[in-house]
Amino acid sequence: MLKHILLATDGSAASDNAAVYAVNLARTYGAKLTALHAVAPYPYAGVGEENRGGLMAYAAAAQQEAALANTKVAVMCAQDGALVDFHTAVVESKAVATGIVEYAQSESVDLIVVGSHGRSGIARMLLGSVASRVLAESTVPVLVAR
Repeated sequence: MLKHILLATDGSAASDNAAVYAVNLARTYGAKLTALHAVAPYPYAGVGEENRGGLMAYAAAAQQEAALANTKVAVMCAQDGALVDFHTAVVESKAVATGIVEYAQSESVDLIVVGSHGRSGIARMLLGSVASRVLAESTVPVLVAR
């Protein structure tokens, strides 16, 4: 039985697709749903200390992106009149996948739902996949939605 579902969301179309599954599962099982937006750390280590404006702009943009992504899921949860116990969270980690997995473990999540961008071949090798990293690192079951 699912009691707590974690949806990793970034506001992309793949993430929105995964949200449909997560919301439907939360409704079906009466589970708590947490939409998590994992933020990669500021990419210019060392530079941010000298350029506080860049670091602050990055943090502000990340918070705005998280709010937009989580609002999309909140709207889905409110549709059809069936209430979902919905929560949001934002984490910053060394890597996005690590942040998702660590949050899932710390909050005793029963299932992680992530979207897949469907990359293949060289694009997947060069860009990697958060979904595949979550699958590799997680001890919690993971549902990957295309």
